[in-house]
Amino acid sequence: MTLQFAKMSGAGNDFIVIDDRENSVGEDARELAKQLCRRRLSIGADGLILVIPSSRCDFRMRYFNADGSEADMCGNGGRCLARFAREHDIAGSEMCFESRSGTHEATIVDETDVKLAMMDPRALLLSFEIGLKGEQFIVHRVNTGVPHAVLEVEELNEYPVVDVGRAIREHRRFLPEGTNVDFVEQQGPREISLRTYERGVEDETLACGTGAVAAAVVMAALGKIQPPVSIRTRGGFTLVVGFFMSDLGFCDVSLTGDARTVYEGEIRWSED
Repeated sequence: MTLQFAKMSGAGNDFIVIDDRENSVGEDARELAKQLCRRRLSIGADGLILVIPSSRCDFRMRYFNADGSEADMCGNGGRCLARFAREHDIAGSEMCFESRSGTHEATIVDETDVKLAMMDPRALLLSFEIGLKGEQFIVHRVNTGVPHAVLEVEELNEYPVVDVGRAIREHRRFLPEGTNVDFVEQQGPREISLRTYERGVEDETLACGTGAVAAAVVMAALGKIQPPVSIRTRGGFTLVVGFFMSDLGFCDVSLTGDARTVYEGEIRWSED
């Protein structure tokens, strides 16, 4: 099977995007994700995104992690998908699309930035302890489309994100589904730096959209920042998270930042 694809980057998060409205991939999507996302042996990416038809919106998004697992949502992936949809005349500059986490609205801001309306955060739990190898960690958790654990740390650039992230991702407190793990360092009243260990990629990524929202929400709930929040990613880009906060929680959450097509091509693929 020959597939047309686009390799895209959302603030350093990279994805393979395929227009599958004719159902050419179908039930092979999980295996396809595992094969195509392998770095050095294939195209390589953090995840695979399929565009499929929707009866309610312009299209529907299916997102698969690099290990083949299907996720409910991906923030940077959603922004890249919006760019793809506009460039391929699937939708206009303002659009809505479905994912497993709900319905999302996206806007092409300009030639670099895409703004995505995110779901309201839920299941926020602040300041609980977990033990790892004799050491105690203060952790916060929230679901921003997918589950996240957030830790505030010092000297983020030198922090052992992969080792600690993997241990927390697999901790019994987050079983059975596991969690993404975000490490945050405050830079100012509206600015933080962020590194993320992503579930499904099983490694650190250069950015994470739902992680950026999780980090901003947690730090705001702790009274340490105010929106809009600028988030420095490992890839060197800045994501901006907007929201309103009240006694009832968080609402009108948005994620804005760079989303671009790196290149387009075609690949022959077989399960064998």
